[in-house]
Amino acid sequence: MLGTERRKRTMEVQMKSIERELICPVCKELFSQPLVLPCQHSVCHRCVRELLMPNHDDSLSTDAGSESSNPGSPRARVPSPSMEKLDRLLRSGSISSPGWRRSSVTPRVTTFPCPGCQHDIDLGERGISMLFRNFTLESIVERYRQAARAAVAIMCNVCKPPVQEATKSCMDCKASFCNECFKMNHPWGTPKAQHEYVGPTTNFRPKVLMCPEHEMEKVNMYCEVCRRPVCHLCKLGGSHANHRVTSMSSAYKILKEKLSKSIHYLISKEDQVRTQISELEVLIRHTEENGQLAERRTSEHFERLLEALQERRTEMLRSIEQSRSLRVERLRTQVEEYQGMLENSGLVGYAQEVLKETDQSCFVQTAKLLHVRIQKATDSLKTFQTAAAPSFEEFVLDTSKEELLLKELSFSGVPEPPVIDLSRCRVYNEGLIHWHLSEDSLPTDHHIVEFRKLGSEEESGWRASEPVFGCSTVLSDLSAGSRYTFRVKSCRNGVYSPSSPEVTLHTPPAPVFGFLFNEKCGFSAERLQLSKRRDSVESVAGMSLLLAAERVQTGSYICLDYIIGDTGISHGRHYWAFRVQPDSYMIKVGVASDSKLTEWFHNPRDTSSPRYDHDSGHDSGSEDTCFEVSQPFTLVTVGMGRLFIPKASASAAGDHGSRVLPMPQRIGVCLDYDAGRVFFYDADTMRCLYERPVDCSGTMYPAFGLLGGGAVHLEEFITAKRLSYM
Repeated sequence: MLGTERRKRTMEVQMKSIERELICPVCKELFSQPLVLPCQHSVCHRCVRELLMPNHDDSLSTDAGSESSNPGSPRARVPSPSMEKLDRLLRSGSISSPGWRRSSVTPRVTTFPCPGCQHDIDLGERGISMLFRNFTLESIVERYRQAARAAVAIMCNVCKPPVQEATKSCMDCKASFCNECFKMNHPWGTPKAQHEYVGPTTNFRPKVLMCPEHEMEKVNMYCEVCRRPVCHLCKLGGSHANHRVTSMSSAYKILKEKLSKSIHYLISKEDQVRTQISELEVLIRHTEENGQLAERRTSEHFERLLEALQERRTEMLRSIEQSRSLRVERLRTQVEEYQGMLENSGLVGYAQEVLKETDQSCFVQTAKLLHVRIQKATDSLKTFQTAAAPSFEEFVLDTSKEELLLKELSFSGVPEPPVIDLSRCRVYNEGLIHWHLSEDSLPTDHHIVEFRKLGSEEESGWRASEPVFGCSTVLSDLSAGSRYTFRVKSCRNGVYSPSSPEVTLHTPPAPVFGFLFNEKCGFSAERLQLSKRRDSVESVAGMSLLLAAERVQTGSYICLDYIIGDTGISHGRHYWAFRVQPDSYMIKVGVASDSKLTEWFHNPRDTSSPRYDHDSGHDSGSEDTCFEVSQPFTLVTVGMGRLFIPKASASAAGDHGSRVLPMPQRIGVCLDYDAGRVFFYDADTMRCLYERPVDCSGTMYPAFGLLGGGAVHLEEFITAKRLSYM
């Protein structure tokens, strides 16, 4: 009996020690119906549903299968999460996805960051139904619950009163039995005698793990590429057809052996672990002591600064007070002197009385000094000047440098603020921010990028990125057609540096349109060279003309070689950008209509028409308007370092200088299909260079025409580097 109690207490201690392994990273509670994510972390079924935020009629709830009637199945219907619960998750920081918004309940979301490792998890169209239940973890949680409520026994489900305590639980019958009831319900020689039984439990998990993609198939193999169990249909023709798989028994043996070796190694190193724990505890104590000491020293430094400021403040205020008193005294003396010049003052009255003296000798004796005083007052009137200046300009205090120094006041171990490299930053489908540190800067733990939208009151606050451990990051969820300000600060040992100088970037005016060059529609392989990725095209100047020199006649015109995108636009607003090689001779860029493309590419043009003959006397530029009507393209011309606005444009019909602009490093095109307008931008500054109406009656394609030497390089999408799962 004592041995049983001892084992029971030991089991309770062991189960208590693993509690932190059984807590869901989202709801911070014990796992309930945990699901295994592709990154091998587990999350409660309910929490995954709340992260994805499905509608009540989500197809995830209506999936059919062997577990559809089981309330514990991941495909069973569960109530839609309340907004109060979602708000609690947001406030707790469990959901850190920058793309999550409370207003996004309606759209179906299939991507979210794993709460455990922050890797982006994409469940695809099937959503939760593609995830396995973690039955092993579920069983461990149930055993933990039983250990936690060891005083509450599991009773037999079959006994008649008085009910006995259960000693076994049948996984097939999904019921608990005492010894007598178990023998009665599982007699020898019957199929029930072969049922699987375990110790008393309330968790009756399914005996067989079913494939989530092929719901009627059992998993019997292990995919070494995806690191997940699969069935034979997955291997034959499913998503794992070309993957390396092994038998489930082999995977079980290998993984169990590895786990056992790791556990045995940890157990053998128990003394070493305890020693290291003691060392860590000493380090914790020293860290607390040193932290308190650093706080006291920092407080002392600020107290000395405050004392110096207070002392200096007292001295400077005393100087101002002394100067003010001296000036006021001088001005008051001057006021008294001038008051003596007034008629009713003593000096004037006294002088008038002296004038009444008739005795000459007496008058001269008295009037001599009086005249000097009167003359002095008269001279002061002629050259009036105040005895003191009222302005205190010499006492103006400039503390801008000191304020800057105080704002940059930091510990000696904090690195210098980073500097954003504007030449490497750009905003396309997402925002790419690069920065660098000074050569003598201290090492950093990580960086934080802060950004805010300009010109919008509701979004004027700074938003912070996740910690970045390199010197660049990609920011998503930026609004189209907006200006954003970015800044970066570094962190070392939990202390942040001052922020970098701010930079401003402008997002494209519409969602970015992705396409590659189409080598099947009008592409001239003789004169154009296409890259393997079909994102760059180059025109070989004069090569085909040189090879056919004997057939070239005087006055013939070599037409442009056109190439279009492989994807068309039939609605909405779309934007794309590209670079034109600076030394290109002539390249036309814009959009093309499919209603005329077939006729244009398949009907030969007259290459010797007088319209193109330089000796015919025709002014080809004067006929731009009628010529553009006949072609399926709406284009502007780029070449020789310049961008030329078409003469047919009403906005550029007059001044020739206004039609010739410097060629931007990157050119952007925005097609508003619904409004029937096309816009051309300087893609670096997002300044609109030219716009015009366009006939969007059919499908529109990005179009390029090349003549002579030159090349066009499509802008690559900005993509974040994702860490591979271990």
